[in-house]
Amino acid sequence: MDRESKERLRLDRRLIRRRGHISPEELERELRRLPDVAHKAVVITPEAGEGEPAARPDAARRAEGPS
Repeated sequence: MDRESKERLRLDRRLIRRRGHISPEELERELRRLPDVAHKAVVITPEAGEGEPAARPDAARRAEGPS
């Protein structure tokens, strides 16, 4: 495994939980070194009617009964 791959795996969240993989102090130091990417965040607001199942186009025909 090359050095770059090993560096990426150091902060892999699956490996961080392993005992002895990285010390809490070292983890805190590495997390502080990460760049701030807050400017990339997108605010999601709920819209009216969201969460309701979408009506199927053929549902109205079935409600009317056979033609």
